[in-house]
Amino acid sequence: MDKVTINSLRERAKANPKRIIFPEIKDERIKHAVEYIKREKIAIPLFLSSADAESYQKDIFANLLFEHKKKKGMTFEGARELMEDDLFYSAMMVRLGFADGLVVGAAHSTASVMRAVLECLDVDDRIKLITSCFLMVIPNCNYGQEGMLIFADCGVIPSPTSEQLAKIAIASSYFAQDILEISPRVAMLSFSSKGSASNADVEKVREAVEKARLLRNDIFIDGELQVDSAIVPEIASRKLKGSDVAGKANILIFPDLNSGNISYKLTERLASARAIGPILLGTVQPCCDLSRGCSVEDIIDCTAITVIRAQKKSLSNPLINLDKNYADTCF
Repeated sequence: MDKVTINSLRERAKANPKRIIFPEIKDERIKHAVEYIKREKIAIPLFLSSADAESYQKDIFANLLFEHKKKKGMTFEGARELMEDDLFYSAMMVRLGFADGLVVGAAHSTASVMRAVLECLDVDDRIKLITSCFLMVIPNCNYGQEGMLIFADCGVIPSPTSEQLAKIAIASSYFAQDILEISPRVAMLSFSSKGSASNADVEKVREAVEKARLLRNDIFIDGELQVDSAIVPEIASRKLKGSDVAGKANILIFPDLNSGNISYKLTERLASARAIGPILLGTVQPCCDLSRGCSVEDIIDCTAITVIRAQKKSLSNPLINLDKNYADTCF
């Protein structure tokens, strides 16, 4: 892709629209977004409430979840109770192939969404970790990918270890390559640039850089870097020499959830940026956990990204052979 734009993502989704579940259809923003999505054929929207499902279907889903999680203490009664929750029921619909992706979070907290995701969706063996990113689109900005940057993790892991930071970087790089179709340049951020300061927090970032490079030696990853060294070419040229990332980063990995969450919200408000996400990374089945402050446009663009991710994934499940036409009759 020569240039990533929001419109280009929507057009890619339209090329092969997928079935996306919206469990929060009572939210007015979701209603308006789905009207546009349906009209423009960005996705095939499914409106889900577990109250609409037959009891026998809840029993089937509960039994499958129980079998999958019983070694971790799940009981059938516990699984059956979860199937009364729209989030868990919709996540199982996606996991079992009745739908291709899930867009939720406009009316639910990230904690609520993550409980359903962790219980019901499969974890990508390449990452073995569920994390998240925001796609930041900044007007009149030449930093990153012509004003587009990936911020991670801003929504899931509060205090990542060095190993988790490395996996957050790798998950974000896969997203950049697979979904945005850009070459990742990953900056592991800190208040230090290459030894300008030293303490345990800086050392954690340095260790994360080395671990990330061991996981993927085919992409550009560098750190520890201060954010200006990561994205501003003039500053990078003064502070650092010979880095393939400094001054050119399009992925920013924050050292903890505090810094990531604060940074994306500041960028969104002070720079009039679009913050698309959180986009959950590390799940086999695609899911977006919307911010409760999301706009209609955010919902539309999260849906387009979820569709593109679904286009890239095989969502068949080995536990059960399901009739994919069932979704058309169930909703």
